[in-house]
Amino acid sequence: MPSSYTNPVYPYTHSPDQDSAQPVHHPVVIVGGGPAGLAAAMDLALQGVHTVVLDDNNTVSVGSRAICLAKRTLEICDRYGCGQPMLEKGVTWNLGKVYFGQEQVYEFNLLPEPDHKVPAFINLQQYYMEEFMVQRCMELPQIELRWLHKVTRVSTDDSGAAITVTTRDGDYQLTCDYLLVADGANSPIRDSLGLQSRGQVFEDRFLIADIIMKADFPAERRFWFDAPFHPGQSTLLHKQADNVWRIDFQLGWDADPEEEKKLENIRPRVEAMLGKDREWELEWASVYTFRCRKMDSFIHHRAFFIGDSAHQVSPFGARGANGALQGVENLGWKLAAVIQGRAPAALLQTYDTERQHGARENILHSTRATDFMTPKNHITRVFRDTVLDMSRHFPFARTLVNSGRLSKPCTYEETPLSTPDSDAFKLALRPGSPCTDAPVSGGNGSGWLLNHLGGQFNVLLRGEFDAGRITALERLATQLREMGIRLTILRVDAPGEPGAHTVHLTDHKGVLAERYDLLTAGVYLIRPDQHVAARWRQLDLQELEAAVQRALGSHLQQECAA
Repeated sequence: MPSSYTNPVYPYTHSPDQDSAQPVHHPVVIVGGGPAGLAAAMDLALQGVHTVVLDDNNTVSVGSRAICLAKRTLEICDRYGCGQPMLEKGVTWNLGKVYFGQEQVYEFNLLPEPDHKVPAFINLQQYYMEEFMVQRCMELPQIELRWLHKVTRVSTDDSGAAITVTTRDGDYQLTCDYLLVADGANSPIRDSLGLQSRGQVFEDRFLIADIIMKADFPAERRFWFDAPFHPGQSTLLHKQADNVWRIDFQLGWDADPEEEKKLENIRPRVEAMLGKDREWELEWASVYTFRCRKMDSFIHHRAFFIGDSAHQVSPFGARGANGALQGVENLGWKLAAVIQGRAPAALLQTYDTERQHGARENILHSTRATDFMTPKNHITRVFRDTVLDMSRHFPFARTLVNSGRLSKPCTYEETPLSTPDSDAFKLALRPGSPCTDAPVSGGNGSGWLLNHLGGQFNVLLRGEFDAGRITALERLATQLREMGIRLTILRVDAPGEPGAHTVHLTDHKGVLAERYDLLTAGVYLIRPDQHVAARWRQLDLQELEAAVQRALGSHLQQECAA
């Protein structure tokens, strides 16, 4: 098959660890050099934690695989320092169209408002995403990438983990305080530890056909129910970089995966859709089955499961890779805080608490989409087709159409790390919510709020506060830093000179004040993963310090001791 992309080949390197007669110890070892493993390495590196990444291969993914990168993922990658090349290479889209037969029933815009740094989605082949992540990892001295180092044995207890690594030069042993497992949906490590990922396998199959063609189709998501060129089945069309187009054809449960991947069987399907006169070449093909499943716990002693090894969803809705990076960002700051002595070990358990919530939310949306797209009996098909027919004319029916509820970051409901609201705010951006970007001026000159957040705690405040209270806030930030807790103060639309821990920002368009309900005075405490920890109308230093300690899990340690 022709290819628009040449996979890089990363060199095998003999590590000095291989020459040691005794196991060599590292604080964190990451198994798997895919999106989740590379993201974890970058997140920890930016917080000063050294990691060793072990991968049994020496290149990035083969085939486009996950292609839809959501706004939140792009914001995370931007913070890691690898987001810009993704934006430059990817195909930006905000618009989606839904068809029933030949007729378009409606369209939707995922980012209808202006003043966001990144778009709702880009389409970018996974191999590009991984390549840009590898390049960034190579720039960070805290990360050691070891290609063709295959983990063949793992044991773990409450004090750490021990692993055996197999290479062309023989086996060697490592130990670590924390093991991050990112070895994929069929995780060999998960299986070797006797752990399971439980859930549902849907009796349907889809064909992915990546074709190279020059076409003037717009860069938008197009989804057909009962496509005229594929009767009785669903089809999805997306544009990727390098004139590569992703087509997903629903096949049915009885389809033979190996037969369906053959060019002679793909060609008639593509020609029925595009016409026999259009020139195209097949780049990559795969047949997949919908799976929605997760582990009962993402933590096993000192092994932390991330990405597909922890949870898996069917692809419609783009919740796989996007959910994986949200999980990594949730774990990264907590692990760094524990390793560096800023938080009790009990904080790590909230990775499971919060991301189980995220996984359940993703699985729920994915399951509902799958059930709608692939009706299991006559009654459910009649219901679906009636909804699609009504959606032509009635907006309420469009809310019932489900071609994949596209990935959005989850709000951590009822997390033990949030301080509940005691003041009146809009429902949006309540504690547990991910922060929304907004244009600002001043500070580091980036022009965007999110570029001032992440990797540390932030206090975001707007309003008239007396000078004595602001001075006391500066002292609190100094005291916290002496304890190893970095806290930066972001003052919005406030006169005066920057303090030792204070950055002045100007909300020159008024967007920040609107999105954060700061038209009147208000204060936000924001976690290192850019999620809201607490908010108040007035600045109370005791409440703020208590909220910082709560977000670091100090009360969880006390509860465990009790």
